[in-house]
Amino acid sequence: MSMWSRMANVFRGDRLSREIEEEMRAHIDEAIAGGRDPEEARRAFGPLPRQREAGRAIRVSGWLDSLKWDLVFGWRQLLRNRATTVAAVLSLALAMGSCIAAFRLIDALLWRPLPVAHADRLYALSRRFIGFDGKLNEYDAWATPAFSLMRAAVKGQAELIAVSFPHRADLAYAPDAEMEKAEVQYVSGWMFSTFGLRPTLGRLLAADDDRIPNAAPYAVLSWDYWNHRFGRDAGVVGRTVHIGDRAYEIVGVGPPSFTGTERGIVTDIFLPLMMSPLVNQRHVVWQRTLVMVNPGVPIEPLRQKLAAVSRAFELERAREFRGMNPQSVARYLDQQILMKPANAGVSDIQQDYRRALGILGLLVAIVLLIACVNVANLMTAQAASRANEMALRISIGAGRRRLVQLILAQSAILAALASVPGALFAAWFAPFVLGMIESPDSPVRLDLSADLHVALFVAGLLGGVLVLLGLLPALRASSVRPVTALKGGENPHAPRRLMRGAMALQVAFCFLVVFISSLFVATFERLSHRPLGFSPDRLLLLDTVARKGQPPVTWNQAAEALRSVPGVESVAISAWPLLDGNAWHGFISLNGAPPAPTPAFFLNVSPGWLQTMDIAMLQGRDFRPEETTPGAAIVSETFAQTFFPGQNPIGKTFLRGTDQGSFRIVGQVRDTPYRSLREPVLPVAYVPFQQTDAAGAFRPEQRDTFVVRTIAANPLALASAVRRTVADLHTGLRVSNIRTQAGLVRDQTLRERLLAVLAGFFAVVALLLAGVGLYGVLNYSIVRRRREIGIRLAVGSPRTGIVRLVTAETAATVAVGACLGLALGLACSRYVGALLFEVKGTDADALALPALVILCTTILATLPPVVRALHTDPTEILRVE
Repeated sequence: MSMWSRMANVFRGDRLSREIEEEMRAHIDEAIAGGRDPEEARRAFGPLPRQREAGRAIRVSGWLDSLKWDLVFGWRQLLRNRATTVAAVLSLALAMGSCIAAFRLIDALLWRPLPVAHADRLYALSRRFIGFDGKLNEYDAWATPAFSLMRAAVKGQAELIAVSFPHRADLAYAPDAEMEKAEVQYVSGWMFSTFGLRPTLGRLLAADDDRIPNAAPYAVLSWDYWNHRFGRDAGVVGRTVHIGDRAYEIVGVGPPSFTGTERGIVTDIFLPLMMSPLVNQRHVVWQRTLVMVNPGVPIEPLRQKLAAVSRAFELERAREFRGMNPQSVARYLDQQILMKPANAGVSDIQQDYRRALGILGLLVAIVLLIACVNVANLMTAQAASRANEMALRISIGAGRRRLVQLILAQSAILAALASVPGALFAAWFAPFVLGMIESPDSPVRLDLSADLHVALFVAGLLGGVLVLLGLLPALRASSVRPVTALKGGENPHAPRRLMRGAMALQVAFCFLVVFISSLFVATFERLSHRPLGFSPDRLLLLDTVARKGQPPVTWNQAAEALRSVPGVESVAISAWPLLDGNAWHGFISLNGAPPAPTPAFFLNVSPGWLQTMDIAMLQGRDFRPEETTPGAAIVSETFAQTFFPGQNPIGKTFLRGTDQGSFRIVGQVRDTPYRSLREPVLPVAYVPFQQTDAAGAFRPEQRDTFVVRTIAANPLALASAVRRTVADLHTGLRVSNIRTQAGLVRDQTLRERLLAVLAGFFAVVALLLAGVGLYGVLNYSIVRRRREIGIRLAVGSPRTGIVRLVTAETAATVAVGACLGLALGLACSRYVGALLFEVKGTDADALALPALVILCTTILATLPPVVRALHTDPTEILRVE
């Protein structure tokens, strides 16, 4: 009989038994029909039960049959303790679902290869250097002239591909059509062919489209954008899209699987690199550089060649630096070129959330361990109570391997039951986390579909849970000594030692989760309550563009029109809003001395901007309408302390660079965060919005922000009115985006909010699981020592002695686990330190909170069993015994 037939017979049950019975009767009937005496025929055939078992052994796969009955027995055991089973399944489902969701996020963002040819040979070029603040920085932006030199230097060894940072651009499909927004990216024309991609419609960009600046106004749509914006309309090829002041012809649609090289962002429109106005700017770094290495080319020599070309370019460019301290120049030139694998793409989201997702994975893994240890402890208690059963099984011939299989079968049922709600939780949890890290201006999109990677992870997770659940009970079951157990002489302390060891491990993991969560919650609290120096409430930000640039008077006219809108309290203009990530910095000179080593940061603002932002003026005055840049300046406290320590800065002058204009300080204001809440307070100088050239003529402005403070609490209620007011002026200004200052502040804490919420959630789950585990272990201990407690009470032992008796071991277990958890927490605090803000793992609050929470959880978990022990009736116990 074939193996498959024997395996199939395992599940035929009664039908197979009837076939065996019929075959045995047929043999006996055949002997009787041949003339043999019926009794003699039956005796010659042998005992029916033995023949039945022999026939079954021939027809059935033995190991699979035993596994089936072990599963049936395990299912019945679980049904006997339904409340415990439900609790175990739910805790495992929560932990397993969290692990699956975390893996889906990590895999989609960091591990899943790009759908391009030879992704394993793709690298990203970056450089590491000591920044102006003395800290080690890594930057992956490059100037296009440097990119061109490096590409020529390694021709034949590798192909370099330039990709700009994607940006949400304003565009229209007709000159008079309403503006839309889409993610636009400039790329090398040869990117698609290097990646082995083919078009869905038309053609893709080619190398000939990327040779001469401004010579190839062509655009390629991504398949995703073509699908949701045009409904897969084949007539889109040949249409024109207006982006900025240029018109581009749509020449094709990309393949369905490719959405760009930026993980987390779906690029909508690809443009040739040479169509960017920045391609000839030697001093502007604005693109990433990808390296597709040819087969067989060693990486290190290639990296060294690229580093030599880059250093030569930067050395030549450094000669053009004006107003930069020589020490700063030398420090800037001391760069290390890095080539990092980019098979999964490269993006700012990856860099920002790589460590955060790693910590999320660590937390869910710890919660899974806690849940598994908790359920394993319950199963160990059950195995201890079934010691006589296990001893009897061994006595009648069951091997220890069969006992282990019996326990693992029950564990497999629990894992399988938990996998279904766990998968449902994972399906909800991964998009929920993704939604927490995106903002309206920066949507995050990842492919969270289940693929082979996810399937293999789930299979491995189920196997790991099976081992973790069944390991302790299996060890307990396989260590049973039949003679000792059947005589009632089994060591009563053996299962308790095993369970308490597991409980100490559970407490340690719980302490670690609470410790890490306390660090993240404290970081979020401190960052979100960091003094701003201005009031973000009721501030509406109108990012406005002028296609051909407009003089300051046009912008001032628009500001005046906005002030007349009902519900507007005040209006001012700035080059960009605070905390939106933009920066303008340079080195300044004082009293004819060489430039200072510390850079200063600048922001162009109009008169009244300080009042609109509600930034306190400490001394001096605001700008006057006639003042320009260069000319007057208002400085922050840190600027004054950095460059004029112990002096009154009012009336002092400084030069930006060596020949870029002189500024006279007319006011001093409170410090405010400049581009990020996470960075230290920077020395900032506010300079007039109106800029003049060397001849004294006003420079046209192409992009600025109107800052509108509203009377109503919800500034977005005026969004349509103020947008319409700017459009009705017909001055060439157009509002490209509307935001709120409060939204910018909130976006600064997205990562910290994510970590605080998730860490807090998992800390609560870990505490609940640890509390249930403590309760189970202590309750098991009291039940096992019920007779001893009854005797002690009968002979007059004080109740305080009973409390000490039943809680001493538990307290020691918790203390050992807490100490182990503290050591683990201090070790992990180094890893999470980069994500903390003004919080250290050695802070007293960070150490005290987990200890206090664990103590409270221990008290709550031990109180019910202790009360039950104190209310034990010794007379009833001794009568039963």
